[in-house]
Amino acid sequence: MAEVYRDELGIPHIRATDLRDLAVAQGEVTARDRGWQIEVDRLRSSGQLSELIGAAGVPWDVFARRARLDDTARRAFERLDGETWRFIGDYATGVRRGMDAVGQHAAEFRALDQAFGDARPLTPWSDHDPLGVLHVAHVLFSTFPTVLWREHVAAALGDDWVDVFAGDAADETTPTSGSNAWALHGSRTESGMPLLAGDPHRIFELPGVYQQIRLACDEFDVIGLAFPGVPGVPHFGHTGSAAWGITNAIAHSVDIFQERIRVRGDGYEALGPDGWDVVDVQRSVVRVRGGADVEVEALETARGCVVTDLRPHGDELRAWSIRHPARTNADLGADALLPLLRARTAGDVVAAFASWVDPVNRLLAADREGTVLSATVGTVPQRGRNERRLALDAVVAVSAPDRTMPAAVAVTDVAVDANERPSTEQIDLGWAYPSAHRAERITLLLDAVRPRRATDFPEIWGDTVSGSWFALRALLPAGELAAPVAAARDLLADWDGRMDAGSLAAGIFAAWRSALVQAVAAHPALAPLHAAHGFGAVFDPWLRIEGQVAAALPRLLRHPLLQADADEIAAAALTRAASASAWGTRHRMLPLHVLADVPGINSSGPSFDAELSGDGDSVRCTGSTPGLTDRSWRGSVARWAWDLADRDASLWSVPFGASGAPDSPHFSNQFDPWVGVRPTRVVTDWSILRLDRSTGAA
Repeated sequence: MAEVYRDELGIPHIRATDLRDLAVAQGEVTARDRGWQIEVDRLRSSGQLSELIGAAGVPWDVFARRARLDDTARRAFERLDGETWRFIGDYATGVRRGMDAVGQHAAEFRALDQAFGDARPLTPWSDHDPLGVLHVAHVLFSTFPTVLWREHVAAALGDDWVDVFAGDAADETTPTSGSNAWALHGSRTESGMPLLAGDPHRIFELPGVYQQIRLACDEFDVIGLAFPGVPGVPHFGHTGSAAWGITNAIAHSVDIFQERIRVRGDGYEALGPDGWDVVDVQRSVVRVRGGADVEVEALETARGCVVTDLRPHGDELRAWSIRHPARTNADLGADALLPLLRARTAGDVVAAFASWVDPVNRLLAADREGTVLSATVGTVPQRGRNERRLALDAVVAVSAPDRTMPAAVAVTDVAVDANERPSTEQIDLGWAYPSAHRAERITLLLDAVRPRRATDFPEIWGDTVSGSWFALRALLPAGELAAPVAAARDLLADWDGRMDAGSLAAGIFAAWRSALVQAVAAHPALAPLHAAHGFGAVFDPWLRIEGQVAAALPRLLRHPLLQADADEIAAAALTRAASASAWGTRHRMLPLHVLADVPGINSSGPSFDAELSGDGDSVRCTGSTPGLTDRSWRGSVARWAWDLADRDASLWSVPFGASGAPDSPHFSNQFDPWVGVRPTRVVTDWSILRLDRSTGAA
């Protein structure tokens, strides 16, 4: 038996007599609250999104079939131990109930039926589908798409340019990565117990990527942030006596190989260290609603799945394959789900994450005994730093064993993780990292603010100081300028770098930065980068030159081929930017919705047109793409703070709401507090929660 309660925000609190009833109830509640969202992700896993939304889904479906996402999820499901296998299967049972009762009637499905003039019936979920959703959430979180960008740079401009775009430990860049987390030992807090906090940075999606939830049964009582469509709370949770949170370690967890392929009969062969081997080929057809079908050949070599287009190269073909640990080991990390819910200590949390696979994460865990631990968790190949820079040559590269992660480290004061390059070589598992700016700001603020309780953290979450400004201010033009331009320069010279929505200086800086990006991207030295990359449409976000140029502006303008033009470029850009208005007039949220690319359908995204403070590399992450748009499409998709002394003193928030239904009062009721950086206190007292008799879970 299970009962579902709701707090004032509509967040589901599930209380069941046993684990199996709880899993069914979580699945059912999620299908009722987020039926549209989880069905989209289920179809992404199976490569069938185009059957629902038409041509807009084709690039993803082609990738999903090439990467064999659904087959990987099936394999991972079959190898699970019995209890975890049942846990995930029971969740899928609940999803089927919830979709039958409510989820299949979501407004988005009706809108698509009207737009296409037909009806697409939904098929029931399979028991392995939750693992497919988990795979979709993580498959592109590795650094391998960035390796493809570096392959494009090397081919277009030459190998030396790879380092120009990627930097070194003093000047890093991976522009779309990000998350913050910090831990305070009890010696720093009012209660004498640890505090953990942070905010994951991902694309702003409607509905939101995380689901606030409470899961309680006779074994445990856990609050946390779940992936809709996946049981448990794998990233952020508080069991009452233990708590945890993660950030991306920016590790090279997926090997990528440049393959030499040739046609043989009705199939293919790939050249490896031992000669030509037969390639496994799966042929399928993507059914495109309202459009022509697309045939897909999914190739898998001895090294891994070919995820790019095939390029003619003399008498052969060239393509890039990936060795994804989830597929190689038939393991999506689901063995961690139940041990995390049952964790009672920080050590239990670390032990549970020993089963984690992808992506590799930095983990902070704490417990009521006062222990705080920092660890790196996940599966990563044993590769030297130079082997992570570009794709490996499939002809000579040999497989690498999985690396053994070092033991967790005790935190006795403060720990901060913000995707920066680790100071310890043992956990430096990537090649290029984001700037250390966010980590440094959080560390500085923890020392300056001296937070003693969770309610002291908004000043940290809300910090808007831009790392880009400090990297670019040396480029401000000197000498005599026209009066308006000189006034803009003088305003910036005295500016503190805070990207506040009402700041005129922030607006001028952002406009100057965008003009710099546009000028540098158009420079003749970079012209070859504008050629088609040929990897496949799904990789366009990583191969868009403006985003990569924005992250590397200072180094690009110091390059010998651009340096002579740098002063002129900077002055011309400031001339264009001098009349800009305050930052918030242009820096507004633009959440992405699957239906936004479907002709004839209005999505809910434009209704969240709020002015935002922050920037892509500030602690208050509200990322845009300078040179393309000032609208914010990426940032803090949740804020969380776990108090180990009193769980009800913990805080959490998401950008939108608990419900995925646009007509629900809980669809966007957390938006204004999220904009204002006002997370809500967690509520766990069952007596003040409302029993939801509409769910049918009881």
